[in-house]
Order: sequence, then C-alpha cells, then structure tokens
Amino acid sequence: MKSLSGKRRVLLACCAVAAALAITVGMCLYALAQTAAGMQRMTIVIDAGHGGIDGGVVGRVTKTKESDINLSVSRLLQAEFEEAGFLVVQTRPTEAGLYGSATTGYKKRDMQKRSEIIHENAPAAVISVHQNFFPVSSRRGAQVFFRESNALSRTLACSIQTALNEMPECIVRSEPLKGDYYVLNCSDYPSVIVECGFLSNAADEALLVTQAYQQRIAEVICQGTIAFLAAGTTGE
Repeated sequence: MKSLSGKRRVLLACCAVAAALAITVGMCLYALAQTAAGMQRMTIVIDAGHGGIDGGVVGRVTKTKESDINLSVSRLLQAEFEEAGFLVVQTRPTEAGLYGSATTGYKKRDMQKRSEIIHENAPAAVISVHQNFFPVSSRRGAQVFFRESNALSRTLACSIQTALNEMPECIVRSEPLKGDYYVLNCSDYPSVIVECGFLSNAADEALLVTQAYQQRIAEVICQGTIAFLAAGTTGE
C-alpha cells in the first residue's frame, strides 16, 4: 500500500476531528433532549432590554432604536430554543415596557417586573438582549456580561462569548466582562447580558439592523447556551 501524502494525512486528520466533534455535539444534544422529554423541560428566560418609552440607545446612521432590535433578536432566539426543545418565557414579548403607566419610577417598576418573571419561572438560564454604544465609534463587536459572584453566570458568559467570537463576522474577539446590573443581580439563576454589537459603530449597525444577522446572532447565542447546559447535564 502506498504511503499517504502529507496533505492527505492532514485532510484525514481534520475529517476525524470533525467527526469526533459532531459525535460529541450530538451526544450533548441527545442528553438535553432526554432532559427536556422528562417530567419538566428546562426553561429559558429571554429578556428583551428596554421597551415602551425607554428605547435605549439609537443607531448613529439608521436611527434604529435599540429596543426594537432587542425585541427582534429575542423573538428569533425564542424560536431557536423552542426548536431545541426548551420552554421559553419572554419578559417583554411586545414593544411595550413592563412599567404600567409612564409615571415617576417607571424604570424601577419595569426592572422589578422582569425580576418577578425570572423568579416565577426558575429558569436554567436568563439571557438579556441588548445593543451597545460607545463615544468612540471605532469600538465594535459582541460583548457578554456576567455577575462576578455567580460562578454559573461566568461560565455561561464564557460559553456564549466563545461562540460569538467564532462567528465569521467577528472582527474583534472579546472576553466576557463582569457587570453590576440589575438583571444580573436580581436572582441567582445563571444570567448574562448579551450586547450584540455597537450601534455607535457603522459596520456593526449595518449588520444589526438586518434580519439575516439578527438570525445568526440568535443561533449563536442559543448554541453557546446549549453548550453550557450540556456540560452541566453531562457532569463535565
């Protein structure tokens, strides 16, 4: 038998690695599917940031409101998780805020309602969807935040950030950052804030306002979350 050329050996090795990875992913998804098929399926709480009179930041070029992008990505993310067999609860399923009447203290009431929804559903993970903004317009890329004192939140953030960093559109690879935010502090469930990109950056904004990129972001966030949950399910 003729010896394999160097290029062919490398190709076969790559194929073997790819096959092993596919098997590993399949086993993880199978474990999650078995869990979801049990007495109680895992619940994911998706939190579309802002809403109502609180539009969040605004795109420099298109003037698109952050709250609108957050809601669109959250709906796509819900579809991804439901397809994977999870129960999904949206804190803000519509364009409206959660504060009731737009009177003094509306922001506090809005955040308290989000906290109530999280606690009522005892989720396996909480994902709060946002868009970033920075005075220096060159800053770009997706960024995940976690609560420093919550080890599971840190692990979830690392898993999602890794998935985001591997996107072909990722120009700047980031590390997950600790953050002191209400949605991260209001419960001990694994919770993260995903800033999908910078609306202050023209290139990021051009991507974020498109349905195709929003879909891609949703897929990747879901993949990162599933990897986190699968590791916990399999005891890794």
